Amino acid sequence: MHDVKHDEIRQAVRESYGAVARADSGCGCGPACCTPAELPAADILSRGIGYSESEVGAVPEGANLGLGCGNPQAIAALKPGETVLDLGSGAGFDCFLAARQVGDSGLVIGVDMTPDMLSKARANAAKGGYANTEFRLGEIEHLPVADATVDVIISNCVINLSPDKAQVFRDAFRVLKCGGRLAISDIVITAPLPEEARRDLALYTGCIAGAAAAEEIEQMLAAAGFADIRIEAKDASREFIRQWAPGRGVEDYVCSASIEAVKPG
Repeated sequence: MHDVKHDEIRQAVRESYGAVARADSGCGCGPACCTPAELPAADILSRGIGYSESEVGAVPEGANLGLGCGNPQAIAALKPGETVLDLGSGAGFDCFLAARQVGDSGLVIGVDMTPDMLSKARANAAKGGYANTEFRLGEIEHLPVADATVDVIISNCVINLSPDKAQVFRDAFRVLKCGGRLAISDIVITAPLPEEARRDLALYTGCIAGAAAAEEIEQMLAAAGFADIRIEAKDASREFIRQWAPGRGVEDYVCSASIEAVKPG
């Protein structure tokens, strides 16, 4: 993807996930994710990547599009009253789960660059009566959030889609309070991708070709100022990643990982 401009990548991602929003469902983060799937299938996908049955059933219908690669809620340790920011909030699935944990005294902000997703999330919030959530249009590299106002940043299989991940982490550091933390599920490279795969735009929008190695992510987080960085690869995730691009063998090169870090106090 070296010869593809950043804005071209963003536009391709925006168009891909806009189509998912208009179709009301997805089928995982792979290149075929614009093919409509029944919502129960999205629920099955989410249970397969770490969500409990009660979590899947707790959100408004249409909020879960089955697009993640893990469960950031499992590592976020959210507390009542906290302000949570979701990078690439989609139809609001993780935001609504976080809203239950932070309670009425807390706030959950979702940021997404896809207008169709934003509209869907706002409609779902109204449908579910989530008064402690708000959804903002913006790019995760340039967050529409004030400095030092967020306790926790979560994200689910989104940062790999950014053509400027270092800037994502720098801006995440900016908006976090001192002592604030990152709790992210994302895709990491475990072996060099073939150049053909790297240049495949469908694999980029499918959460594969744009992924970085865990070592690169650690370096970017440290350069942004983060401490207590922990990245744990989930080897078992290769099973569901195989379904994102059947027959391509992508599961040999990437897997899901949990990524944690803290802004020093």
